[in-house]
Amino acid sequence: MDSGVAILDEEKNLILVDKLYTMNDVMFFFDNNPFVKYSKICVSLVWDRTMLNGKWRVLAKPYQQVATNTLMPNRESWTQRYSARGSEYFKSLTEKGIEINRFELYLTRQSLHLNSCYKERSPADCKFLQQTLKNEWGLDLPSNMMPMSQLEGIVGALLAHEKAHNPDNIKIISTFKDFNVIDVIQRPANFCLT
Repeated sequence: MDSGVAILDEEKNLILVDKLYTMNDVMFFFDNNPFVKYSKICVSLVWDRTMLNGKWRVLAKPYQQVATNTLMPNRESWTQRYSARGSEYFKSLTEKGIEINRFELYLTRQSLHLNSCYKERSPADCKFLQQTLKNEWGLDLPSNMMPMSQLEGIVGALLAHEKAHNPDNIKIISTFKDFNVIDVIQRPANFCLT
């Protein structure tokens, strides 16, 4: 699955929106970007794509919690919701003094009122997110449909912008692999056009 990256300046102008395909592309982007050390970075939690496999469906039928049932051992972390992909690299960036926070994409979309009634990552959901970012949040986006990963990168950039300019509106909801997972307390008023 592709990863989106978005960079906002201090005036909420989009400087860069791109799509990266592998972890090597992500590392190359951060290693060759001269603005990284002056930036606030939000990285979404990566869903573990192996979680909902056939074993999960078969063993979930008794409708019991996996952690409390001794007949369902959690071997090879098959119930893990998030993947640790990229965590070691981002940890190396924090050791260089770069501030990195994590966020849960769908929770942040709800907090920023960017969630839709459509199936996640469907074309309708993609178009809804793009139009909402353009019309209600005042971002200068093209009229043709952008890839969903780029739009999700913009959501992370909005959260990072809020953390930089209004840290009182940010809450830590959990930690994952020694990173704070953050979200907004309430929808930022300074983004709204109304």
